Formats: sequence, C-alpha cells, structure tokens
Amino acid sequence: MTVPKSRHTKSKRDRRRAHIYLKSPVLSNCPKCGKPILAHRACKYCGYYKGEEIINVLGKLEAKEKKKREKEMKSREQATKEKAKPLSLKELSQKS
Repeated sequence: MTVPKSRHTKSKRDRRRAHIYLKSPVLSNCPKCGKPILAHRACKYCGYYKGEEIINVLGKLEAKEKKKREKEMKSREQATKEKAKPLSLKELSQKS
C-alpha cells in the first residue's frame, strides 16, 4: 500500500472540502394552491399536477380537516382569479 510523500496542509484539505455541503432544494409555487413544491411533482397539499388532480388529498382527511382545507383552497382560487381578471371600464370608474 502506498504512503503519501508529504503531509497535506489544513488549507489544502479545507479547499478540497469547500464544495462538500448540502444545497437547499429549488422550490416553485403550486399554480393551484400557491404552496411551495418541488418541480415535476404532484402537490402534497392539493394533489394537482399540471392542472389535473392526481391525488385525492381531501378523501384521505378527516371531516373537520377536509372542510378547513376546502375553504382555504376556494379562497386561494378566488384570490388568484381576482388578480388575473382585468377590470372593465365600469369597474374602473366605480373604484375611483
């Protein structure tokens, strides 16, 4: 078995180890519910992927949690619809 010719210094060792660390995952927001999710994965919160329901998340919940989750999802959907909806001239004149 071979033996190193000379000892490696602390700086040499630390420079080698500089790239060994955990990187944070890249998250994006779910278009349906707005929760952060990993890319190309079904949302664990609402069960949607690419606009289709893949997992029936609400079916696995208890009645109390199910009601609460449905209410949250509806409010988020309405908020996104209101933001995306362009205002008509009548609505613009009524706002000011």
